[in-house]
Amino acid sequence: MFLTWLDSNSWLLEIGSKRILIDPWLVGSLIFSNLDWLFKGSRSQNRPIPDNIDLILLSQGLEDHAHPPTLKLLDRNIKVVASPNAAKVVQQLGYTQVTVLAHGETFTLDNQVEIKAFPGSPIGPTLVENSYLLKELESGLIVYYEPHGYHSPELKQAAPIDVVITPFIDMTLPLLGSIIKGQNSALEVVKSLQPQVILPTAAGGDVAFEGLLMKLIQTKGTAEEFRSLLEKNNLSTRILEPKPGDRFELPLEKRALAI
Repeated sequence: MFLTWLDSNSWLLEIGSKRILIDPWLVGSLIFSNLDWLFKGSRSQNRPIPDNIDLILLSQGLEDHAHPPTLKLLDRNIKVVASPNAAKVVQQLGYTQVTVLAHGETFTLDNQVEIKAFPGSPIGPTLVENSYLLKELESGLIVYYEPHGYHSPELKQAAPIDVVITPFIDMTLPLLGSIIKGQNSALEVVKSLQPQVILPTAAGGDVAFEGLLMKLIQTKGTAEEFRSLLEKNNLSTRILEPKPGDRFELPLEKRALAI
């Protein structure tokens, strides 16, 4: 099993001989609702579009997860698995093989990878987006992805899980509260899911952010602080901190699991 962090929330997961592109933002700027004065993310150079993608997996419909300029450059015939909100984005762009996963539903990719949707991040008062478990059927290894640190209690039924991808940092807005839940949320998910490895997502990488929103957002937490938390709680989960663009093999031990 191989992982490549492509910056921000974007990952390439090679699992079960399949290449799955997760929440890709690879080209252009990141702007919400064309309000660049409010928030704008930029990188020094575009990321290369990965070759031979078997599936695009989208957790949310917001631009930092379903990024229209990036999705416009990808082949519209690639299979997509998406939350209901994200599915609307790719359907409007003309994607032809879109599977919508509601919470609790499962999709199997070519009898090699099973993907199950769980409740993820709340977006506003009524919408809860997706988190995912991805299981390599041959080995039983499982990857869990939730990009904002909102972890469903339902996940405990799937423990132990091998790999967790979730934020280590906390981001809050005055009056509105948490945008991203980091340290304490990640600690609790390690306790409940017992992963072999945990990796941070939602961090900036090579990205620069600007705009009014960035002046208001309060950020705290580091990987080193989280590593200390794990040690204080006698947790053996390993922290991996990939650099953007680096492809690496996950050092995992096989164990019999079931979603």
